[in-house]
Amino acid sequence: MTQSQTWLFLILTLLIGLMVYLLQPILGPFLLGIGIAYMADPFADRLEARGHSRTLAVVLVFLAFALVLVMALLVFLPMFFKQAQSLVMLIPDVQSWLNTVMLPYLQTRLDIDLQSLELDLLVRTLTAEWQQAGGMASQAINYVTTSTMGLLGFVASMFLVPVVSFYLLRDFDLLMTRIREILPRNIEPKICLWASECDEVLGAFVRGQLIVMLALGLIYGIGLSFVGLEYAMLIGLIGGLASIVPYLGFAVGFLAAIIVALFQFDSYLVLLAVTSVFVVGQALESMLLTPLLIGDRIGLHPVAVIFAVMAGGQLFGFTGMLLALPLAAVIMVLLRHLHEGYKNSSLYEQ
Repeated sequence: MTQSQTWLFLILTLLIGLMVYLLQPILGPFLLGIGIAYMADPFADRLEARGHSRTLAVVLVFLAFALVLVMALLVFLPMFFKQAQSLVMLIPDVQSWLNTVMLPYLQTRLDIDLQSLELDLLVRTLTAEWQQAGGMASQAINYVTTSTMGLLGFVASMFLVPVVSFYLLRDFDLLMTRIREILPRNIEPKICLWASECDEVLGAFVRGQLIVMLALGLIYGIGLSFVGLEYAMLIGLIGGLASIVPYLGFAVGFLAAIIVALFQFDSYLVLLAVTSVFVVGQALESMLLTPLLIGDRIGLHPVAVIFAVMAGGQLFGFTGMLLALPLAAVIMVLLRHLHEGYKNSSLYEQ
């Protein structure tokens, strides 16, 4: 890369960053549309390889996505909200159990004073936060439904997401070809190699890890439902989402399920059944889901994922959270090549 090309790419990077910063209030629907198009492109490519036109392939993919989304909204979303509201009612029982059973047991065994934990204050804080969140949600819904501008903005945003994703998905391969054509010829092979590696890293996480998380959530939720546990689907959802970090979903979901089972059932056999659900889920993840959906592709480290999302949200809000993973994938690939260049340089050999 020549010096003039280096300056050109630096200036373009700064201009793009400035545009993202200035336009972040309106970028949300566009970034969501780009993300949907990116995740759906492999499915459209497979349909196109079977002889369908690109437009028909995109329509079929969108119909499948729409069907899954409608089923999720109609079946699972009301169930999650209902179970989440019911779970709050369990907090006083947990507090009573901690005060009358767990804390005296720990005080006896450890010979320390645990009364300073102020569980009453913790319970009041959790309840207040939940009520505040519910109030904020109600205010947001009221604003969207009663304010003309708010309603128009919400409808426009919801309409833009499928429109943007449809046209980007239809022209995805053409756009990639056009981008390759405008790259300087002397660096086009290297840029394409880096882009391919970024796609591998990001695709391994987005298309692989997210599907693993969804599958684990369903396995935990359905398994706990067969056991008869209350809040089964909610606990399954929490366990699936937390599995973005290896074994964290198992730990969080298992602990929540055990606590609920202790208050709901008198038999310890149920605890064995709950344990079996999570053991089976963890075994399926290790031996089937992860090898099948992710394999040995290089994925983002869980700590890097968490830091990227939090840093993006802190710097640029919702827009930053949407851009966090793609930027983390690009930075990871660039750092790997920088490390290889350093190992092959005289700086390392000295």
